[in-house]
Amino acid sequence: MSGERHPSCLVAKLSYYTDLSEEDEGYLAMLEKDEQKFSASSVVYASEVRGQNLYVVKSGWLFSYIMLTDGRRQILKVYHPGDVIGFPDIAFDRTTSDLQAAGEVCLCPFPKKELDVIFSKSPRLTALLFSLSARDQVILLDLLRALGRMSAIERLAYFLLDTQAKLRVTCHDLTDTFRLPLTQTEIGDLLGLTNVYVSKSLGRLEEDGLIERKQNAVRILKEAELRRQVDFFDRYNTLDTSWFPQPGQPR
Repeated sequence: MSGERHPSCLVAKLSYYTDLSEEDEGYLAMLEKDEQKFSASSVVYASEVRGQNLYVVKSGWLFSYIMLTDGRRQILKVYHPGDVIGFPDIAFDRTTSDLQAAGEVCLCPFPKKELDVIFSKSPRLTALLFSLSARDQVILLDLLRALGRMSAIERLAYFLLDTQAKLRVTCHDLTDTFRLPLTQTEIGDLLGLTNVYVSKSLGRLEEDGLIERKQNAVRILKEAELRRQVDFFDRYNTLDTSWFPQPGQPR
């Protein structure tokens, strides 16, 4: 279920897509030199505060969310080890959402101004970060399609497939089983479903022999069939790096 991990989750994620030089790994290590730990359900930061830092997720799961005027919560994005939190807020001087730990987490905060070192000294690493940010926008559009056009069961199946595909980037030997530390309420707040619908949909997927649950782990039994049912396309598996600047190329 879990695999051998690189000492740096960020390096493990980025090196999945392209070879990193020792110099590039050094730049990334600079972003992970400090650590902060948070307990489950801790709010790392609130919306509309000065956003001077970005965060590398070293361990644990988190999610960003906003509170609607009627008191309901909309979860916007779930973060896993190797993710960098804060890219959407770079253009603003204040955060645009709240960030909460789904379980115990370890984060590496770094001032966003430190990205200047990467942008000025490593065109290849800059291109990679830019590509991943652009890809995340496409993944968001995929999720919007799922929320707008799919049934409750299809939304849940889509979410499970998406989570599995993303985790495989940093856990190379992950096969059909992964840990899911989110509560049914949190899953519902992400997919626009009530707790009851999430529970019923999970039960239906189990009854149909498509998934299996044990404590906080999910096993996808018929991945190919689920992919066909929800027209799932894995956006995490590959990335076009053919246009990236090559080492030693004039800047």
